Amino acid sequence: MKQQGAILWLTGLSGAGKTTIAQSVAQELLRRNYCVELLDGDVVRTHLSQGLGFSKPDRDINVRRIGFVANLLSRNGIIAIVAAISPYREIREELKQTTTNFKEIYVQASLAVCESRDVKGLYAKAKAGQIKNFTGISDPYEEPTNPDIICQTDRFTVEQCVNQVLHYLEYQGLLLNI
Repeated sequence: MKQQGAILWLTGLSGAGKTTIAQSVAQELLRRNYCVELLDGDVVRTHLSQGLGFSKPDRDINVRRIGFVANLLSRNGIIAIVAAISPYREIREELKQTTTNFKEIYVQASLAVCESRDVKGLYAKAKAGQIKNFTGISDPYEEPTNPDIICQTDRFTVEQCVNQVLHYLEYQGLLLNI
């Protein structure tokens, strides 16, 4: 199948549901025979951005690296799905300007809901001062001002959010209608 590449950039707080939605969208697109690559923020940090910390400059470098890889994939007809907190609006806006078919998906959930989903206890550690520069606690998360999609994971199911993303992509002409 000849397909158009795209970057689906899922941004939001830790625990909002970015990876869950990204994996489900990827599985559905693969089932439909689309070429897809999933770039998870935690995995990329381990391999591509090893050694970077969580200061603003390090986070910006990490997001730019993910954006560079996603753009390479997209230019070659792959749908690159990125699940990364990417807390700073300026860098996300920069990527919108320097990449092709960048679709910003804000995975939105309240801080309280994200904390309740936190099986690793990272929010509690951040509140206790054991983790510095933790997004949403001691470091800001700048919400997108004009995202292409808002997936409210504290109001809708994963399936509903995935369908929202797929219908948007169909409407934009990036997928053939089912």
